[in-house]
Order: sequence, then structure tokens, then C-alpha cells
Amino acid sequence: MQQLAPARGPLVWRDMDQQELDNAYDQAVYAPNAEMVLARIRAASTRTQKALNRQRAAYGPSEQEGLDIYRASPSSSSPTGAEAKNKGAPINVFVHGGAWLRSSAADTAFTAEPIAGAGAHAVVIDFINVEQAGGDLMPLYRQVSRALAWVWRNAESFGGDSNRLYVSAHSSGAHLAACALSRGWREEGLPADFCKGALLAGGMYDLAPVRLSKRSRYVKFTDAMEQDLSPLRHLDGITMPLILGYGTCETPEFQRQTRDFAAALTANGKPVELVVAEHYNHFEVLETFGNPYGIIGRARLQQMKLA
Repeated sequence: MQQLAPARGPLVWRDMDQQELDNAYDQAVYAPNAEMVLARIRAASTRTQKALNRQRAAYGPSEQEGLDIYRASPSSSSPTGAEAKNKGAPINVFVHGGAWLRSSAADTAFTAEPIAGAGAHAVVIDFINVEQAGGDLMPLYRQVSRALAWVWRNAESFGGDSNRLYVSAHSSGAHLAACALSRGWREEGLPADFCKGALLAGGMYDLAPVRLSKRSRYVKFTDAMEQDLSPLRHLDGITMPLILGYGTCETPEFQRQTRDFAAALTANGKPVELVVAEHYNHFEVLETFGNPYGIIGRARLQQMKLA
């Protein structure tokens, strides 16, 4: 006997009812292998921390405001001698995801290895999670913005070149990075050209539908938060070339959000490239950050002119 599909409820966002919208902001629903991929990522991050020299630095007063610096490999093609002394190496700052709730710099250390191996310094930042912030996303946004400002201002202290600073990020980290790159740099008093390019994968750029989803159970959305932290509404602040990526096995909303953000940037004359990872889910896209030949890993190195 054929089973009937469950009855749909009232539409709450576009053509989605509440259950469909909740699923569209829950990547695990669309990635049955999520735990396996994340376990591989954690193992790779542990190996990276053992293999590379890590320098811990504080970018703010609270215990969460720290970052890990992985210096360019001495055996790489990074500048040497007088050139290195005068210029320093390029820098890539990575902002981790985790639904604003989970993950850390240690958990995503694996993203640093291909950067360091290609002759650049990799910086992976920590920041408060939304539960620690009492449901408010603003402290996360401000800390990410503060971390980027610290790296730019202190690049010389670890042999970096502030004139070759790039940003990469994934998932909710891509959302926070986009906020920092559209609004935060001004609040931190940075020059408009402080970032030479950014790669954002699997992100959210308009909080309106997110606010209607089950993520509102742990994020205390307000009208001001939705407005201030929706990068799609602050395109004038985007001053650097962007690469936006997503996987075709991600949730329909994450795919749409990236396409809409790319289209809006293009319509406003902003330089943007869209990278589509065919047959990759959200967590598999993250894993490719650690592979210089992976679709996202290669795009990141190419953006930094290191491929």
C-alpha cells in the first residue's frame, strides 16, 4: 500500500512550510555522512597541530579572543633573505563555522596546512559562541572584526605582509566574515583595501529566513540584528574581490543564499566569482579547504596567487 506524503503546513518562507524551512537550515538533514567527515577533519587538524609550528596570540581581552598562527613553511616557495625581511609572506585568516554554536581554531587547524605549505602564513581564529553570548550574534561579529584588525595591524610581528592579507571562511563563519568585510572593517578603523580578497563557502548572507527557522531557538534575533548582520543589505561596504562557493548537495537555502549574494554583488558592480562544488555536501566542501587540489583549496590558493 502506497504511503501518503505528510500534509504540508502553512508556507512560512517562499515555498517552504515550517518543517521544510527548519530542514533547510540544518545541514545534517542533507548530509548523512556528516559525523564521519567531521571526524576526518578533526583527525587532520590534530595532525596539522603536531606537524606545524603554532603560535598562539590574543587579539582581545577575553579568554575566547585568541588566534593560532601557523607560519609559512621554510621549505616552501615563500620569500627568503632580504625579500622576506622587507615584504613578509602573504596571510590567510580562516573563520570557522559550526552554526554559531560549535567548532574552534583547533578543530579547523587542518585548513592551515596547504596555506603554510604554499608559502603563506595561516591564521585561524577563535571567538565566542552564541550560547556564551546569551543568544546575541553581535559579540561574535565584533570579535571576528577585531581579529581581522589585529592580524592586519600586527602582521609584521610574525613575518606577515599586511598588504597581502586574505580571508577564508565556511558556513556560519562565512556569514560572520561577510559581516566583518561589509561593515566591521569600518568600525575597526581599517583602510578600505585592508583585505585583498576573500573566499566564503557555504554561508548565509540574509538573516530574514534564518530568523524564521529553528535556529531562532538559540539565537535571539531582533530587527536590528537582522538588519545589521545581513551582508546582502550592506553591499556598499564590500571592497575586495570575493569567491563564493557552495556544494550541490547542500541544503536548498544555503545554495540559494550564495547564488543570491553573488547575483546582488554582480548587479552592484562588485568583483565576484561563483564556485560550485558538484556532488559535495556542506561538510565535504569544508574538507576541501585542506586539499590544495580540492575545489575550494585550489580556489583559495589561486586567489592568493600561490597555486
